[in-house]
Amino acid sequence: MDRLLTLEFVRVTEAAAVRAGRLMGKGNKEGSDQLAVDGMHAILAGVPIDGTVVIGEGEMDEAPMLYIGEKVGAGGTPVDIAVDPLEGTNLTAKGQDGSIAVIAIAGKGNLLHAPDMYMEKLCVGPRAKGRIDLTQPVTENLRRIAEGLERSIDDITVVILDRERHQDMINQCREAGARIKLITDGDVSPAVDIGIEGSGVHVLMGIGGAPEGVLAAAALKCLGGDMQARLLPATDEEYNRCVAMGITDVKRILTLDDLVKGDDCIFSATAITNTPLLRGIQYFGGGARTMSVVMRYKSGTIRVIDTFHRFERDSKWSIHL
Repeated sequence: MDRLLTLEFVRVTEAAAVRAGRLMGKGNKEGSDQLAVDGMHAILAGVPIDGTVVIGEGEMDEAPMLYIGEKVGAGGTPVDIAVDPLEGTNLTAKGQDGSIAVIAIAGKGNLLHAPDMYMEKLCVGPRAKGRIDLTQPVTENLRRIAEGLERSIDDITVVILDRERHQDMINQCREAGARIKLITDGDVSPAVDIGIEGSGVHVLMGIGGAPEGVLAAAALKCLGGDMQARLLPATDEEYNRCVAMGITDVKRILTLDDLVKGDDCIFSATAITNTPLLRGIQYFGGGARTMSVVMRYKSGTIRVIDTFHRFERDSKWSIHL
């Protein structure tokens, strides 16, 4: 992929975030999600790629835009695209930290076509790369991770979604001495955080959405981190959907390179509300200020971009609510 595409994808997540942020704190999660989809779709249409959405807003009959299989772009390099125009709809609706607009891009056939179901995940940053094993107990993984980080387990902070299904995992982490950061929604943003030294969090574990798992994997690949995952189909229909999408060994442990193949991928995220790395959108008379992170695996670059937008100069931002 042309490195110049990197900034094009930042524009895509900026557009989604700026539009969705208009409804921040207003309790309208469906409305903010639709605004994010509209903004992302509009900018993607002009990007010089021949893109196929492999992870999006749902099947064709479920979503009018950014549906799985939709062709996007103005023509050019063939790529697969994974999107979450608004990760953290509840967070945006409540004005809470952690909501972002996200896109990941890789060469044709290089992103796992993850079905919309649960996935077990274990994610770490670069210093713990190669030390995790999803088949091992929580305490053993914490020991290995701590060894890689050259610190004790009680100096590790684990991010886990605050769900009843995770209570046993939470108890095991606490008994081992680790600190816990419970989150209410959205596990892509914390996956980025654990890949960056000094963020204050070191491990992401637990069960969340499979599509979000692929987005997290793209970020971690660019950051030099590591991830293992396992799909968890709950019904025969979900199992059959895995097989139909080419995942024949559903119980297999998926590595980072299974989730995101190839030697190049790009990940971009723009904050809607504050994250540990990025400041949320700030609106001012006639414009807005955004912060984004964009990464490219091939070049090893990680850029944090602070942007001022003047709406009257660009009609793509003009939206009236």
